[in-house]
Amino acid sequence: MKVSTKDDLMAWLDRLAERYTLIAPKDVEGHILYRPVAGSEEIAFDFTKAALSPKEHFLPSTQVILSIERKGEGIELKEPSLERERIIFGIRPCDAKALRVLDALFLEEPIDPYYAERREKTTLIGLACREMGDECFCTSLGGAPDDASDVDLMLTEVEGGYAVQVVTEKGKAIVGDLPLKEVEGSPPKPIVHEEKVPIPELDAWPQHFNDEYWARLADRCLSCRLCTYVCPTCRCFDVRDYPSSDDAIERLRAWDSCLAEGYRRIAGGYNPRPTKMQRLRNRFYCKFYYYPKDFGPVACVGCGRCIINCPVNIDIVEVLRDVATL
Repeated sequence: MKVSTKDDLMAWLDRLAERYTLIAPKDVEGHILYRPVAGSEEIAFDFTKAALSPKEHFLPSTQVILSIERKGEGIELKEPSLERERIIFGIRPCDAKALRVLDALFLEEPIDPYYAERREKTTLIGLACREMGDECFCTSLGGAPDDASDVDLMLTEVEGGYAVQVVTEKGKAIVGDLPLKEVEGSPPKPIVHEEKVPIPELDAWPQHFNDEYWARLADRCLSCRLCTYVCPTCRCFDVRDYPSSDDAIERLRAWDSCLAEGYRRIAGGYNPRPTKMQRLRNRFYCKFYYYPKDFGPVACVGCGRCIINCPVNIDIVEVLRDVATL
């Protein structure tokens, strides 16, 4: 295996920060978040899982997608564009896999140009997990704490530094000036849970659509939407126009949530999902039935953030086990 010392790695990241926008895990008031950093000294290397995935750097929580400005007798339209290519350092395998899930929607025809540009201009440097967290179940969904399938470079912590695996041409293009030493052996295997979470097959879901189970589960739900906002694969958004000045309007795209009461309300006021039970049920059906049926991948990567953040302890693992045994 090829190994870099931590000092060499940090110096390399400092050089990358001069040429690219470097985004990395950073301690922000006690929370690990992926934020632009000026250099390696700002990076949090010793962390388990960031509070939020890097999804917001591809599908921002609020994003100006168009500016409309009156110029004399005419109208000028402007679409914001990324100026520099970016590197995201320290992305965990589950969060990288989540981007592949989003790709299945946003990069298929009709391609979403805003998402596509951010994906094209971003190189992913993965950081393997030492072990699965208590709430993690990535292995049940075909992932692994050291899965390099969805990154351009994969780093694994070893004695004396980090093992470096080049995965794609993007990774090869940036690793050139990182000092590497050939060392015998292979990176240590991460600690994983022995017990797997049962993931119901597609044809298991329709028969449980009208079960009383969903009403009982919804009795606990507060419709706070935290689970959707921390999820690395949730992708619902709303688009609205707001005046930015007397002569200009900005068209904004912002995260939305299927658990919001008015999410599906249409012109005239009709709402096809008026009850909390219907909205909560839809969240699970979207992830494990609708999305894989329409786009291919299951819309869950087993990161466990929804379990950690739910204030009333609605546990996605518990739901999957219940559906598998109903």
